[in-house]
Amino acid sequence: MSNMLVLHLRATDVPGNIENLLVQGGRMQMVYASSVDGRIEACYLAAPGAGKPFELWRVAVPPGGLPSMAAHVPLLGWYEREMQDLSGVGVLDHPEPYALVIERGTDPAPFFAATDDGHYPAPHVLPEVEGDDVQELDFGPIRADVFESGQFRFFYIGERILRYHPRLFLKHRGMEKRFQGLVPDAAVVLAERVSGVGALAHALAFCQAIEDAAGIEAPPRARVWRSVLAEMERLYNHLHYLGVLADATTLKVGQAEGRLLEEQAKQLTARVCGHRLPMNVLRPGGLRRDLALPSDFVAHLGKLESASLRYLDQLEVTSSFLDRLHTTGSLPRQVAFDQGATGPVERASDLDRDLRRDHPYAAYAEHAPDVALHKDGDAYARYRVRGAELRASFVLLRHLLAHLAPGPVLAPCAAPADSIGLGWAESPRGSVYYVVHTDASGRLARVKIKSPSYSNWRVFPYTVHGTNMMDYAINEASFGSTIAGCDR
Repeated sequence: MSNMLVLHLRATDVPGNIENLLVQGGRMQMVYASSVDGRIEACYLAAPGAGKPFELWRVAVPPGGLPSMAAHVPLLGWYEREMQDLSGVGVLDHPEPYALVIERGTDPAPFFAATDDGHYPAPHVLPEVEGDDVQELDFGPIRADVFESGQFRFFYIGERILRYHPRLFLKHRGMEKRFQGLVPDAAVVLAERVSGVGALAHALAFCQAIEDAAGIEAPPRARVWRSVLAEMERLYNHLHYLGVLADATTLKVGQAEGRLLEEQAKQLTARVCGHRLPMNVLRPGGLRRDLALPSDFVAHLGKLESASLRYLDQLEVTSSFLDRLHTTGSLPRQVAFDQGATGPVERASDLDRDLRRDHPYAAYAEHAPDVALHKDGDAYARYRVRGAELRASFVLLRHLLAHLAPGPVLAPCAAPADSIGLGWAESPRGSVYYVVHTDASGRLARVKIKSPSYSNWRVFPYTVHGTNMMDYAINEASFGSTIAGCDR
């Protein structure tokens, strides 16, 4: 059964369909442009709800441009602007009609030629912030330590931030364009490098999209291994997150402990698959090769679990750490939903969504995780959700390893010509989606990626306006987003 229903709509049908989706408790995920027989169309990915198939609404772009849906679904605002920048699709009446990814110039859009020169983005103009006491701070794009490049503009009075504007797309790599023309087996290598800290999640979502297009499923042993590696990736990402958050609160011992545990989790992962980041393991149809579980793996996993739980317990009684998290960077539930928060960020704002449970894949249908929630939506809530997920991953790993039965790890998988498929994964930072389109030869014609950091960076400024300058670094660390994962 296909992962999604494909519907052909007119542009005038989209607002009504969105309204019905929201009334039924669904959510839009993204919109992107694709080309069919030389005609450009907009593809809207809709998620009706847990257990229900996703929907892909394919809409021919009208000659005058595509009406903006950002007023109906704010999270689509960035996708529409990205579509203007990279596909030349005019979007009418957009509330933010300026470039997001690349500044418009004389070069053609990377994907397609423009459909309407009259609707290119307007020059970017910052909001006016006036007053004798208002100060402006430009921070970045080069930052201290190993932070990724990003430019952040603050308008503030004293310590109070009045307005915050991030500019993240300074090193745009054009990853989606790079997929075009590749055969699926080769393209897995590219998917793993969209965001190195989420290599397994990206590869898994991509492989499942190809498998969806081909109408096949990976063998049971491969599905269990996929879930095991996904949870190992979750462990070292959450341990890294806790170390960074401790550093942001100047808890240097906590930072060192988190980084040490992160490295131990990575080394344990390498003992299974040969790579500290689980790359070069997956392929459409299952695994590239069978994996062998070291005889002492479970024992070492138990030691890592004991040390990690002690670490969490120590953080929970460190007042200098906790005091900096409470009430910092609050994200209300409705804002989290409207602006598209995902993963631990949305669950910390009481949005109960997790793809492993709601749309099971790999071995999660048989081994569903416990999903942690929090209601407060602040940095402390985000920390607590990740801590609970860390604990749950250890439990889940023991269940998965106990059900690792012998058997094949690869099924024949060839995506048909002119096909389309959808795959997803719940990464440590949130939902990853891949939509793949193949051409007449079965090669990739279009690959669209929805990355969790792209979603959460859009949300982040709503937690910064009106807050304290001294809390900014803690707030950013509490989101745990990456710029590479955003600017793919």
